[in-house]
This record gives sequence, structure tokens and C-alpha cells, in this order.
Amino acid sequence: MINLRSLLFLIFCIPSAALQAGKYFDFSASAQSVYQQALNLRLTEARNTLEQVKRNEPDNLIAVYLENYIDFFTIFANDVESEYRNLSKNMDKRLEKLARGDRRSPYYLYTQAEVRLQWAILRIRFGDYLTGASDVKLAYALLEQNQKKFPDFIANKKSLGLLHAMVGNLPDDYKWVVRSFGGMSGTTDQGLKELEEVMAYAKQHDFIFEEEAVVTYAFLQLYLNNKPGVAWEIIKNSPLNPKNSPLANYALATVAMRAEHNDDAIKMLQNFPTGGSYSNLHQRYYMLGLAKLRRLDQDANKSFELFLQQYKGTNGIKECYQKLAWYSLVQGNPGGYRQYIEQVKQHGADNSEPDKAALAEAKSNEMPDVRLIKARLLFDAGYYQRAYDLLKSAEADYKSNRKLYLEYTYRLGRITHKMGKSPEALRYYQQTLDQGANEPWYFACNAALQMGLVYEEKRDYSSARNAFQRCLSLKPSDYSNSLHAQAKAGMSRCKNK
Repeated sequence: MINLRSLLFLIFCIPSAALQAGKYFDFSASAQSVYQQALNLRLTEARNTLEQVKRNEPDNLIAVYLENYIDFFTIFANDVESEYRNLSKNMDKRLEKLARGDRRSPYYLYTQAEVRLQWAILRIRFGDYLTGASDVKLAYALLEQNQKKFPDFIANKKSLGLLHAMVGNLPDDYKWVVRSFGGMSGTTDQGLKELEEVMAYAKQHDFIFEEEAVVTYAFLQLYLNNKPGVAWEIIKNSPLNPKNSPLANYALATVAMRAEHNDDAIKMLQNFPTGGSYSNLHQRYYMLGLAKLRRLDQDANKSFELFLQQYKGTNGIKECYQKLAWYSLVQGNPGGYRQYIEQVKQHGADNSEPDKAALAEAKSNEMPDVRLIKARLLFDAGYYQRAYDLLKSAEADYKSNRKLYLEYTYRLGRITHKMGKSPEALRYYQQTLDQGANEPWYFACNAALQMGLVYEEKRDYSSARNAFQRCLSLKPSDYSNSLHAQAKAGMSRCKNK
């Protein structure tokens, strides 16, 4: 782990007289300990150390900021809505306290922005979209103002990088956020460059937010920039330690599962740091179950069942029951599929796209094709040859069913694309697009997106832009927001090429 020091006094010399006159901001050694303990999900230790900071440094408002971190990670780990509703009452009180601090400090506006941004993430997680969007807008305005006042305050760019990247790629369903609140702009490239500047700074200095910057950068490369390999190399070679930090383990495993390192993800999750000093992160059981299911392991169900037994939240429940249904199907138990898919209708929330997709499958009353599900799972884990061997000679089995045939051509497109067979992939993608553009399923929309990525790889930017625009013109019932966000990022990358 990195050796943290006081960033404030390394960059800005605030006169000691000003600090003694009233409330101030100082990442003292004790405050740094609180932050690191919270980041490592040692939340009980963090609370105890924070009480010491409050006693020994009663006018240090970094303590208020760190209180919010602890609440944020508590809700993130437990994912319980009642806890979120109760703790969210603390936000306004903390903002009032932070507003009494030293206005000459770069942390004055920064801490207020971060508190709003943290609650915005949680609000959106629990479906409070309007309030969350408002907090994003206010956080953005505070960070931009702080950037003008303190252009050398590197922590600012950690959060602005995220916001600039995200706001430029909002799906159409969320464009009302920008229209309603105005003043927000940015692109993926802008955000990534800002985060690269932060990480370059961190290599030369003791920077307290280095791990946050690395995870943010890796996730943007993964989810928006379509570069899982870059995300993996960045996060694998970062200071994050999956043996000592549950959040580091979670972040590394998340990237590994999408970057063709599924076996590595399983090893990490099987060695997840646990014990009395750590707060539980029950999502790890779901992730381990999914990674094992994608490898078609026979014991994948055990991890899913542990997740359902121990997790007290509602997000992800529908998706977990869906994966147990798929597990049953893969194991040759269609009766088990029916039982689990029925549970999708009865349990959990549908705030996220995966939960919505699980519910849509349950309501369709259509059992998936076993071979296509296996190919999908193997593909998602990066086992491309196994997936290809499963499908390569099966075309005749699907021609009589429109939906299954579309999925068949789409999956072969994805598989051959990843295997480096671009001409074959483009043929399958075009076939899927031609035959599925007017259907409600996501196959054609993603086929158009993937065509854009193939053309972008070939530096045929005109064809790439056309394909990305085609993706944006389609409105599938599932995954449209994430697909459109990636298409917008692609359009941005190819704009002037």
C-alpha cells in the first residue's frame, strides 16, 4: 500500500495563523489513517480512529469529510436501502459544517463536491435519479470553480476526469440530466487525459487519492473506451493490493473478468480478504459464482447461494436468480431453470440494467437455448475457442427460429471478432443487423456497435462512425443505455479522424 502523507501541506502553504483562527482542512497522519482504513473496508477501525481525530483535532474539517467516506463505504458494502435512507440524512449537516471552513484551502470546495458526488452515486444506485442528477450537477460546478481557483490542485482532476468522461456519453434516456441542469460538458478523451495526469503526478509524489484515480481510470477504459486490456494492465500494475483490501480485490476481479483473465479473477475472489476487522462485501460471492459459471464449473451455484443467504440488499438479486436458472440449464436441469427464473419475478429490485434484463427474461416465459447460453458464458469469460467449437457447425439447428438464429449469428460475430477473424465477424454482424434491426432484442444494436469497433481497429473511421450512428438509431428493450454510451464514446474517438 502507498505511504500517505499530507497532500495539503506539500502543495499549498496555508499560514498557521489562519489555521488557528478557525475551522481548517488538514490531512494529518491520523486523518490519513482513517481514509486508508475506510478504503480497505476496515470500517470499525476507521470509526474509532476518526473519534481520535475529532478529539485531538476538533477544528479539522477533514474529519467531517471522512465521516462521509465511512457512510459511503458502509452503504456500498451492505447495499441496504433502509441504511441508505437513514444515513443520507447526514449529507446536508456535513455540507453545512464544511462550508464553515477556510475558504483559502483547495479542500474547501473540493470536500463539498466530493460529499455531493458520493451521495449522487448512492442515490442513483437506489433509484433516486432526479436528486442524484442534481447532486452531480452541483458537484461538477464546485469542482470547476475549484479548478479555476486552484489549477495545481491535482485531486480536483480525479473527480473532474470521471465527470467529463461520463457527461459526454450520457445515453439519450439521461440527456434530460444535462438539459435540466445545464453547464456540464466533456468527452471520454478529456476525462482520461485528466486522470492520466493525476496518475503521472502520483508516480512522483505521495498522493492520497492514487488508488481512487487508478480504479476510475481502469473502469472508464473498461466500460466506455472498450479497452479491457489497457484497464487490466493499469490496475494490475497499480498499488492496489487484493490480498489486504476487499475493495482492491473487488476492483481487480471486476476488470479481470472482462479482460480475458477469468481464471485470475477466480483465484483472487477465492482469496478475498476476510475476518473480523473487515466489513463484509457480499457481492464477492456473486462475482465468484459468475466467474465460475462462465467457466461452466459444476460448483458455481454454491457461491450464488451464499450471496442470496448473506446479502441483505435488493440490487442484484434478480440477476443472481437468473444466473442460478442458467446454471440449472447448463447442468441439464430445465425444471431448476423454471424454479429459479420464477424467483426473479418475486425478489429484488430492478434499478440496474442487468436486473431489468433478468426480469424481462423471466416475464418472457421463454427458456433460453442451452448451447447459446453456454457459448455466451464462455465468450464473456474469454474462452473463445471453446465457444467457437460449440457453435461453428450448428447453424442448421437455428434457422427455423428467428430470435435464436439472430442470437446465433450475433454470438459467432462476437466470438470471431475476439479471435481476430475480422472479415468473418463483420459478415456475421451485418447479417444480424440486417435481419434484427426492427426486433426488440439487443443483438442488432450491439452488432452495430461491434462493427464500429472493428472498423475503428482498422482505422476506417468513416465506416466506424456510420456503424456507431446505426447503433444509436436502434432502441432495444435491454441494455440500450450501456450500448448507446459506448457508441457515443466511439463517435467521440472517431470524430475528427
